[in-house]
Amino acid sequence: MVSSKDSYHLFQRPDNLCRLCGLCCRVATTQYPSEKVVTMAEKGDQGAIDFLSAFEPYNSIDEARQVSAETVDNIIQRLKEDGNYKEDQITFYRCRYLDDNNLCTRYQDRYTLCRHFPASPWAIVPPGCGYEGWLFTKREDIKQKIRKVKEELLELQLLKSKTKSADILIKISAVEKKMLHSIELYKKYGSENW
Repeated sequence: MVSSKDSYHLFQRPDNLCRLCGLCCRVATTQYPSEKVVTMAEKGDQGAIDFLSAFEPYNSIDEARQVSAETVDNIIQRLKEDGNYKEDQITFYRCRYLDDNNLCTRYQDRYTLCRHFPASPWAIVPPGCGYEGWLFTKREDIKQKIRKVKEELLELQLLKSKTKSADILIKISAVEKKMLHSIELYKKYGSENW
């Protein structure tokens, strides 16, 4: 389930970083509570349909922790850091198609979400995943861009306070609105704190 703002990262993502450990398939979660994923699938969201076709839920967080406590704890820690952790809204899943050798039994015909994982810089991967460093770098790049936008907003506010022309004030307000929107896009990742 890739959002449009994150989709451009797919074209930048190196394909050779996967270490074939299978942990991202054995212990996975989504950014949505399980009930919402089901509702999204019922409404025709293809990403949700594919996710529920490939992944089945664990009965509890403890059951997922038995598979990989380190992965579960890493996911929970990242969600807490982003301010998005609510224990009653997180469900862990396992892939139906992963065999005992960490190989996908339908690799040639795997779902788009599997082909594209990790699709977002905010994807949470297991500790030691080959994508960890790349994802960290991409998140930091975005955070730096948002910080720069915030600095420019301060400069615009100063310019606004010194401007008397109604036409210029309208243009400044339009630019401010676009800049605030770019910050808002990353709000769920904590952009107000960067």
